[in-house]
Amino acid sequence: MRRRTPPPPSPLPQRDGIDAVRVRLPADGPWSTVREYLTERLSAAGAGVVDGMFDAGVFVGADGRPVAGDAPYEPGMFVWFHRELPAEVPVPFPLEIVYRDAHIVVADKPHFLATTPRGGHVTQTALARLRRELDIPALGAAHRLDRLTAGLVLFTVRPGERGAYQGLFADRRVHKVYEAVAPYDAALALPRTVRSRILKERGVLAAREVAGEPNAVTLVELLAHRPEHGLGRYRLVPGTGQTHQLRVHLNALGVPILGDPLYPEVAAPVPAGDFRRPLQLLARELGFTDPVTGREHRFRSGRSLGAWTAYEDWAAREGRAGRQWPRHQSRKRCQAPRGRGCPAPGAC
Repeated sequence: MRRRTPPPPSPLPQRDGIDAVRVRLPADGPWSTVREYLTERLSAAGAGVVDGMFDAGVFVGADGRPVAGDAPYEPGMFVWFHRELPAEVPVPFPLEIVYRDAHIVVADKPHFLATTPRGGHVTQTALARLRRELDIPALGAAHRLDRLTAGLVLFTVRPGERGAYQGLFADRRVHKVYEAVAPYDAALALPRTVRSRILKERGVLAAREVAGEPNAVTLVELLAHRPEHGLGRYRLVPGTGQTHQLRVHLNALGVPILGDPLYPEVAAPVPAGDFRRPLQLLARELGFTDPVTGREHRFRSGRSLGAWTAYEDWAAREGRAGRQWPRHQSRKRCQAPRGRGCPAPGAC
């Protein structure tokens, strides 16, 4: 098998911790100039935008020099440019460093901060922030944690070693423990292992449980409960890594996580910069054998969940609160079997 020749390094430095966009011209096509191809490729940017970028010398070749708009089309040619970054509201919470060596960085991510650039979250991500703050342009993420979830995330320092650390997660050789705050249900027998099949469809915000062979496994334990607030603090140990798995499984048990905007119902979006009532889910522990050094690592988040440590303050904040039940209000119990999805969402 022939190995693909790696692309040349970017001639442009990062901007705000974000790499320049790299475009490779296709092997064949009807274009006679670089401008013609990029105008078609970047048509979503709007009429005249690409022309303006050429005039400003935004597009550069491997030598770092601006590419002229009338430059002949060359199959396989690489072009780099920095795209205009969206305006983002800064996430006003610290990103703590738990551990750092020559190979990895373990960060304790706050709620609302995305792990890696995606969609409207680009510079306000853990990866971009760490690249800037630690001055490690080559830093990469070994895995992702949902933007709304706080806790431990593993990053790699050397690009050549990233695959080895990513393989730990792909092969389920990482011990992960989460904590969550959710309603307390005295009738819910715990601990228990929840097994179900979770389907996450592209373009659909919430995942759902469907019939079929289980692909999601979670051990659920109750650590403590507070009768005065009707809350429980739960320890969650995922055996698999399906999208929204922990949120789906607790919701299926009738105890959806406080502050969840998707389960049991999808709530209306909140304005950018609304950091009230974060999802009460925390990636508490991360453990693995380092595939490069052989060292045994065990890390623990120092963060706390506000609904547990100061419920009155958390509950007093106005705005979206996820789906929770006031302590004075009883809730109708779903009649679906434990660990299964509701047969008629919204009916109970």
